[in-house]
Amino acid sequence: MRAAQTPVKVFVFAPADPTGETHQRLQDQGCELVFGNPAWENPGETHEAEMAAMAAGCEALVGTSIRSSPITKRIMASSSNLRIVAKYSIGVDDVDVEAATELGILVTHSPTESNWGGVAEGTVTCMLTMLKKVGERDRHLKEEAGWKESRLEGTYVGSRADGYAGITLGLIGLGRVGGRVAALMRPWNMRILACDPYVPDAKFDELGVERTDLNTLLSESDVVSLHVVLNRETRHMIGAEQFGLMKPSALFINTARGFCVDETALAEALERDRIAGAAIDAFEYEPLAADSPLRRLGDKVLLSPHMISATVGSGLGPGISWATDSVLQALRGEVPDCVFNQEVIPQWQSRFGGKSVWGANA
Repeated sequence: MRAAQTPVKVFVFAPADPTGETHQRLQDQGCELVFGNPAWENPGETHEAEMAAMAAGCEALVGTSIRSSPITKRIMASSSNLRIVAKYSIGVDDVDVEAATELGILVTHSPTESNWGGVAEGTVTCMLTMLKKVGERDRHLKEEAGWKESRLEGTYVGSRADGYAGITLGLIGLGRVGGRVAALMRPWNMRILACDPYVPDAKFDELGVERTDLNTLLSESDVVSLHVVLNRETRHMIGAEQFGLMKPSALFINTARGFCVDETALAEALERDRIAGAAIDAFEYEPLAADSPLRRLGDKVLLSPHMISATVGSGLGPGISWATDSVLQALRGEVPDCVFNQEVIPQWQSRFGGKSVWGANA
């Protein structure tokens, strides 16, 4: 066990606390902080070697999203004492979670409701905006000085007493976000399908959602909405083959992660009318390139600059405090909540469980 007076190193790889209050909390507990460089987030750059050097000897890594210079196995392996990688954000796609598990390191995230709930509400907003042709109607009046036209008719979403069955919504993923979307849309009396092998039948029943496989969901849905985390399993899970299964009249929505979708295949599906439209908040490479074909598709696409969760009361604030709590718990030898790689917990407990970095009197 380290001596009580020896500082405990914590690498804040992507600082995001403008108040410095959480930094002070860590320092008050005897932590020595090493701060990352904001420039590490610049697109197209990688700083793995520098980050590995700064992480050497650290007990914890903490920070917000840093996709351009992710937390790799090399960075985590640079310290044999590393206990935790704690994210201020919901997503952990910028951490090599599989490598962390292999190394016996906890990866935690901060699923604050103001953020994931904002994604769900934003998803519903995108869907209704496109189905009801809100943008086209607005532009028709403002730019074309027009009035009522049949091409501006919207889609009726729910079932009706006259026998109209309503549309079918397909949710790929029924976790926090997908589940909230289902709950928000259930009163509209629409058919809702979902594909998620990791969610029990009880949740499907609770939300009134039909469980189905991915291909059936794609072929039967009028709106397909993606709500999965990015990992090796979901990277490019939606591509040309999947778009080919969808109805030509269907809409596709991605408010999850850009690399879950083959963006080139998406643009081609839209250009060739294989699907009718798409609403996209997350892209493979961000910011979206000025020459991206998605920018040239007019009313076929509704684009958002990866800020679908940005609403009053959202942001990293609660997550920064949450992740700081997680770091302090791990340093005390306690398992924090919201461990993303749950399977590593037994291994972690055998190494660090009940063992505080500050000794028995911590």
